Amino acid sequence: MVDSQYYLPNDIGISALDCREAFRLLSPKEQMYAHYLSRASWYGGLIVLIQTSPESANIYVLLQKMFRAQAPQQLEAAATAAGLSAEEYQAFLVYAAGLYANMGNYKSFGDTKFIPNLPKFKALVWESLAFKQSPGDMEALWGCCCESLYSLEDKQKQLSLGEKGISAYFSGNCCLEDAEFAQKFLDSKNLSAYNTRLFKTEIDGKRCYEVRLASAEKGEYTDEVCCGKHEFEDAVFSVKRGDYAFLMEKVCQNLEKAKDCAANDNQKRMLEEYIRSFTCGSVEAHKEGSRYWIKDKGPIVESYIGFIESYRDPFGSRGEFEGFVAVVNKAMSARFAQLVSSAEDLLPELPWPPAFEKDRFLKPDFTSLDVLTFAGSGIPAGINIPNYDDIRQTEGFKNVSLGNVLAVAYATQKDKLTFLEENDKDLYIKWKGPSFEVQVGLHELLGHGSGKLFVQDDKGKFNFDQTAVRNPETGELISSWYKGSETWDSKFSTIASSYEECRAECVGLYLCLNKQVLSIFGNEGEDAEEVVYVNWLNMVRAGLLGLEFYTPESKSWRQAHMQARFVILRVLLEAGEGLVGLKECTGADGRPDAVITLDRSKIYTVGKSAIQRFLCKLQVHKSTADVEGGRALYEGYSAVTADGTHNFLRLRETVLLRKEARKMFVQANTYIKDDAVELVEYEGSAAGLIQSFVERFPDDAENVEAQLLEMTCMDSSCWLENTSNGY
Repeated sequence: MVDSQYYLPNDIGISALDCREAFRLLSPKEQMYAHYLSRASWYGGLIVLIQTSPESANIYVLLQKMFRAQAPQQLEAAATAAGLSAEEYQAFLVYAAGLYANMGNYKSFGDTKFIPNLPKFKALVWESLAFKQSPGDMEALWGCCCESLYSLEDKQKQLSLGEKGISAYFSGNCCLEDAEFAQKFLDSKNLSAYNTRLFKTEIDGKRCYEVRLASAEKGEYTDEVCCGKHEFEDAVFSVKRGDYAFLMEKVCQNLEKAKDCAANDNQKRMLEEYIRSFTCGSVEAHKEGSRYWIKDKGPIVESYIGFIESYRDPFGSRGEFEGFVAVVNKAMSARFAQLVSSAEDLLPELPWPPAFEKDRFLKPDFTSLDVLTFAGSGIPAGINIPNYDDIRQTEGFKNVSLGNVLAVAYATQKDKLTFLEENDKDLYIKWKGPSFEVQVGLHELLGHGSGKLFVQDDKGKFNFDQTAVRNPETGELISSWYKGSETWDSKFSTIASSYEECRAECVGLYLCLNKQVLSIFGNEGEDAEEVVYVNWLNMVRAGLLGLEFYTPESKSWRQAHMQARFVILRVLLEAGEGLVGLKECTGADGRPDAVITLDRSKIYTVGKSAIQRFLCKLQVHKSTADVEGGRALYEGYSAVTADGTHNFLRLRETVLLRKEARKMFVQANTYIKDDAVELVEYEGSAAGLIQSFVERFPDDAENVEAQLLEMTCMDSSCWLENTSNGY
């Protein structure tokens, strides 16, 4: 019997992102700018199919062909003829919606594979109009993905490296040691891994690695990147451009059109640099574009695009493609602007010495946005970008909170609210929204935006006084720092993303106790205390829920944020004195259950002290590039065992038993009609989500699908277990 965690439930929450009013208020030129940025994002978002798993693009094309021939309502008749029940057809629609929403057959939040919850998928394909029109093509497509569609072999259950899982960032014969070795090579050439994939072969007993750079152009043009062959230690590295070339060209074409509608010179130069980056594969050009993006203060239409977040690279260095386009919500943004203005007063409150804070706080934009387009594997609630350490440390960053996502993503029904006492549930439902708003603001601005990295550059120059800066934990002069091209991601690799999310979450918990912060968000008196209580309660509950994203077989975590929240739960449980209670029990339904409690009278004393100590340790290890110490600390708290006061392995089974699937979002499309941009929205259902994707590429759907299949076919040999030939 298949574990239910590998199915998406038929009643999964699906909500439409409302952006009609925000879009209506844009000028015709702004609408056109947003349209072309959206087109660039949607084309680029298809790259995620290729980054996720070997079979994702094939499944996507199979579904697109079926739904382009018959809309979901029309296909239902074929389903009935194929012998599917209404529940089975709904399971098919939910699977298809999940594939589109996650841009692949692995959950974007948790990296677990999901499979169709119906045995008659093939029968439906054969009964479909698409099959009747092109039986040979459809049968071939089915043959390419039918086995992997349902396979739950241990290695295919989750995204990871080597025997632990699947990753399309690496050929199937790569392991963690290969990723580490490749990082050493990239560092030696001052090349970023953000826009790369790694493929390994063995020729005459010698290791050969191909580093593929994402770019529209192919070949070995060397002005921007060090393409060609390189001897490195006992291996040969070949750096090549042209990964995802067709899609990268489509991205560039639409960015070029957006440039004609730009509101100012910063936007134009930003887009020029993005185009240069995506054309020739230069991360340096993308960094230059990001600099202009930071300078573009307070735009009406906000966007960012590229290889951004490294959560899903098992090594933590390669970025998943994403692109978003959103419209500023001025009323909500005013609160965030006030938080930015107060930042210089709040940063000294953080529990590390002044030397460990940036020399100067570069006040960023912090806006609330209504999302028009978010292409990629999932949609977050807030973002702090760019992720380039050197830019963040000296030139700044931007924060965004995605308002129309927050409005629908975290709505909770009382009967589905798990692991809380009854008297906490009503409070939780009432104050979850306001408390999460505060947490997101602090997490993004003062969490990700705080803390200094001690660096010695290529010329030997230090950005700190190595004769004066002392480790507050030991009292001794610091003895480690980042050197040359080393970055936070390259040094801390596999734990970097989760560790940083944990640090930012701790900053949110710590600073939400500040009355000034609470007042900025309109919370005073008793209301402010309820916001604090629910924010902390939500964090410890999330830590328990995080156990869903732990894999005992490989002793690994599959989701950075949820690992971070479990670590915080462990820290607060360890604080003792009755601050947090966690007990197992039997639910009203007779099945295993658990209850988590928080003593609100001890948040400002026991809780604050525990987070203060832990947060300081996190920052010191990060600032000083102390990988060994940071890893020991973080992995210690991340351990999920049956030992000690709490049997977390057993609790994990209870969490899985009572888990609720993460919501999916339906997004609008834009089209040009009579020289004006038209917005088309869809219903918040599986059918609506499917239809939005069917209509997403109206002019060249068949060509796009053919190109996806060609790219997948070209890489197919890379996923064989023992790859010894060239590709």
